[in-house]
Amino acid sequence: MRSNKATKLWIVNILSFILFSILTFTGLINWLLLPRGYRGGVDGVLISLRHFLREVHQWAALLFIFIVLVHLILHWPYIKSNLNKHGILK
Repeated sequence: MRSNKATKLWIVNILSFILFSILTFTGLINWLLLPRGYRGGVDGVLISLRHFLREVHQWAALLFIFIVLVHLILHWPYIKSNLNKHGILK
């Protein structure tokens, strides 16, 4: 059982790292490199890329929130024991 939980935690940690990397990459590209607004012409391709990256960013954010919740659920016994130890949760 312990090995199974460790495997689940490892998978959750890897997925959270991948999703965080996607969030960082898409956020920085949209913020620093791609043009804002619509100007037509060649910029039209960049605007389309910007919209695509925004969609990827939003879906990655939702998945990241879900993975963080799974992470908290898997660590709940540890969190609960520490809250009990410090008298916060009884």
